[in-house]
Amino acid sequence: RPLEMSAKKPVPFLRQVVSVRKKVHRDPRFDDLSGEYKPEIFMKTYSFLDSIKKQEKEMVQKQLKKCRNTEQKEKLQQLLNRMTQQEQAQKNQQKLRERELALKRQQRELAKQGKKPFFLKKSEKRKLELAEKYAELKRSGKLESFLNKKRKRNAIKDKRHLPSQK
Repeated sequence: RPLEMSAKKPVPFLRQVVSVRKKVHRDPRFDDLSGEYKPEIFMKTYSFLDSIKKQEKEMVQKQLKKCRNTEQKEKLQQLLNRMTQQEQAQKNQQKLRERELALKRQQRELAKQGKKPFFLKKSEKRKLELAEKYAELKRSGKLESFLNKKRKRNAIKDKRHLPSQK
């Protein structure tokens, strides 16, 4: 129970306060104690999650086939779409990492031969990615539809910038 003091007496100017230790929060993303993040090691350590995600995706697909309720079916479809998108994003990240590692290996080989290393600028990397994307689309036969969509998008953007005719 707190100590009761008389209201008649003035409160002393320098009163003794019990200090409470402040809890120090630490964020593992920015703390040295947690070590540094290496995507390759992370992927190897948590590779078992891929198989679990695959099983979950198959289970959701089975539930989607059995489901009759429209609301439930819609929710399951959204979940399935999200799982597919996450899987695709992970594959893209893996491709990007492999490409960067290949470039690094190539630079090391050139350095061993005694040549001066040449590092690509961000814009050059982007151009290479775009060229690779176009080659992939051409191989799969979806290049024409992709270009049509891009043209439509650009046309809409151009119309927005034109002065309105009233």
